[in-house]
Amino acid sequence: MSNAAKTAHEAAIHEENIPDNKYDTLSLEASYVAQGQANRAQELKRALQAYRQLPLHPFGEGASIRLTALVTLLDEEGAAKTFFIGPQEGGLKLRLDDEEVLVITAGSPLGRELIGKSLGDEVELGSNRYEIIDLC
Repeated sequence: MSNAAKTAHEAAIHEENIPDNKYDTLSLEASYVAQGQANRAQELKRALQAYRQLPLHPFGEGASIRLTALVTLLDEEGAAKTFFIGPQEGGLKLRLDDEEVLVITAGSPLGRELIGKSLGDEVELGSNRYEIIDLC
């Protein structure tokens, strides 16, 4: 990401991108891309630091869901889905033993529903109901 930001910045200031007239926006567009790439690189750096410092918590019998929980939900059709509650980068999909795990944050709609719940509880998201069938 840092290299992409540098490349976009170099394109924005390159002499070939100097505007010929007020309607020539190539340099301006390249500067927007450079800024976006730089911002994303910083976001990823902060997320990586957050995960490196993240203490993993054990979830024994009767434990409540909180940050670092790996939660498996069963929907009404019998399909199971597994989620990891992380501090950042919700939406990231990971593979764990041939199973897809979706990272969600505690601030996401599903995360807010899950926090504080325990094994066997039900959560509702929209018109869908899920049972918590595994927590670790």
